[in-house]
Amino acid sequence: MLSLLAASRLAFVLPSQRLAHVAPPLLRAGSRAIAIMGRKPGVLEPEDLAAFVETAGEKLVVVDVRNPDFSIEPGDGKSNEKAPLSDCGTSARPRAVNAPFDRTSDSLDLSKLDALVEAGGGKAAPIITHCGGGGRGQKAKDYLDSQGFTNVVNGGGPEDNECWACFGTK
Repeated sequence: MLSLLAASRLAFVLPSQRLAHVAPPLLRAGSRAIAIMGRKPGVLEPEDLAAFVETAGEKLVVVDVRNPDFSIEPGDGKSNEKAPLSDCGTSARPRAVNAPFDRTSDSLDLSKLDALVEAGGGKAAPIITHCGGGGRGQKAKDYLDSQGFTNVVNGGGPEDNECWACFGTK
């Protein structure tokens, strides 16, 4: 029988011969490996995101799903320092609209998107969802997909410098 310490080590350390199928990139050190955390699941890679933004042109819609009530989503206060929510719809971020993703109802207020979406081509408009790092951005993407939107990607957010550089001023 394994001791508790030995069992807990097995949960985090994999033999090197079993590394080929593990999702995050790994550093190999002898028979042990360390996972390197990357982008959150569903966040588009920067190269693909840049191509999406270029193809979208002036039809691009950026949906910032962060919550302006930082008592509800404290992490949004941190990312707001780098990318103020108040910039949405201004010359700093003219293609962006703030439509907070509600974790309770797993939805967002689509009426906030109406004008930009209509100008961008309706439900086929090219849309980037984002939060601080991509978790709620993916939930918002999934929600928009379920509502019939057909051209939606998750851009991560201001915590991912490479992705943010592709669309943070849009």
